[in-house]
This record gives sequence, structure tokens and C-alpha cells, in this order.
Amino acid sequence: MELLQLTPSFLGHSQLRPAICHHLPSLKPRALSNHDSTTQATQLDLSLTLKRKAAEISPDLKGTCLFLVGLNSSIKSNSAQLLADALRYYYFDSDSVVEEALGGKDAVRSFMKTDLKGFRDSETEVLKQLSSMGRLVVCAGNGAVQCAANLALMRHGISIWIDVPLDMVAKQIVEDNFQLPAAQTINGSYSEVLTQLTAIYEDSRNGYATADTTIALQKVASRLGYDTLDAVTTEDMVLETLKELERLMRAKKLMEEAARPF
Repeated sequence: MELLQLTPSFLGHSQLRPAICHHLPSLKPRALSNHDSTTQATQLDLSLTLKRKAAEISPDLKGTCLFLVGLNSSIKSNSAQLLADALRYYYFDSDSVVEEALGGKDAVRSFMKTDLKGFRDSETEVLKQLSSMGRLVVCAGNGAVQCAANLALMRHGISIWIDVPLDMVAKQIVEDNFQLPAAQTINGSYSEVLTQLTAIYEDSRNGYATADTTIALQKVASRLGYDTLDAVTTEDMVLETLKELERLMRAKKLMEEAARPF
């Protein structure tokens, strides 16, 4: 690979260190931009609940990395950022780190045309370096689950599938101008975008299914009694994620206790 040599010491490479430093968390809760806002009192209650729940499960997590997978969407990225804020973790978008390390969007597009395998190898190397660290929430790109090596790397932490309906993701791309990473060429009319997303989903579905847990937008809306999916906020998604993490940690602790000799 001419543009970037990715090695086991890549984390200390001058091309990756600025990319990682650029993606430090701001530690401020974010709501989904296209959702109706709730009252300030409700938002405050949710924020306090998130902080309490995060504080409760943080000792059991012991700094374990969290990987959020699923189709790229503002719902996934906003949830990953707020989850990092709540847990006082660092936030990284793996696509953005690769993009910045390679030299920007134009470099990524050129790289994919001339050496697609090399680009995929760079994605794997970035995940390798991130998975070796602690206290991270990583928003993983679509390609992360299409490679056995990547799936194995994410087993070093906890993987969470943020399951958002395809039509909702398509609407974000077409109507809300959601910015996709340079490596993901999706464009056209709503129906064309939906067709492209469906193809990506079919290629990735088996990988998504290997996640340790799933937070489905439709189930969250139903559980909370919302009439529309748009009513679900980032705080709602993250609180459900924290509850699932708590359940996973409780199950892990029970298994460890059961394995102890009498």
C-alpha cells in the first residue's frame, strides 16, 4: 500500500495519532437533530437517569470497549457519542479515523479504486489498534462486520447492534443530508438509496447478528409507548443500551460465580 503503511506500531504513527486525538469526546449529551424536543424537565430527568445508570454499571464494565455496529445513521452515531459521554469513555468513529489517517475523503476514494483490499486491511488495522485500548465507544462502519477478522477483534469488547429501519436511514440520507463516510458511495433518489442500503444490509446482516446485544429502534418505541419512531430520542436509545449492558454484566457475573469451585 503506497498511501499508508499500517503496521502493529500504527497507533504511534504520525498519521494515526492526530486522527485519534481529533475524535476525543466533548462529553455533552446530544439529541437527534430531526426529532421533536421534549420538555426541559423531561430532558433533565433523562440526563440524570443516564448518569446514574452509567455510574452503576461502570465498575462492572472495567473499561471494556464498546463497539456499535449497524447501518451508518445519525441515530447510531449520536447514540455512540452520548453513550461515551455518559460512561466518560472516549468516542471514535472508525470510518473517520481511517479517512483522516489516509489523508481525507479524496484520498479514500482514490485508494478504494486502486486497492480495495488494501483499504479493507486499513479498516482492520484501525479496529485492531482501537480494540487494544480501553474505555472506548467505537462507532464501527458498515464494513466492520463483513470481515471475520474484524468480528474477532470486536470480541475483545462488547458489540451492540443499533437496528434502525432501512426506510428511516434512507430518509436521513436523502432528506436530511446525513453525511456518509467517503468509502460509502450511496446516492440517488429515495428508492435508489433504499435499494443500495438493502444490498448493504443483506451483506452485513449475518455480521450484525453476531453482536452481543441488539437495540432496535422499533422495540424501544414500542416499549416506551411512542406512536411514531421519530419520538425516540438519543437519550431513550442510550438508556436502553445501558440497561442491556447492565443485563450482560449481571449475566457474566452469575456465570463467573457459578464456575467458582466450592
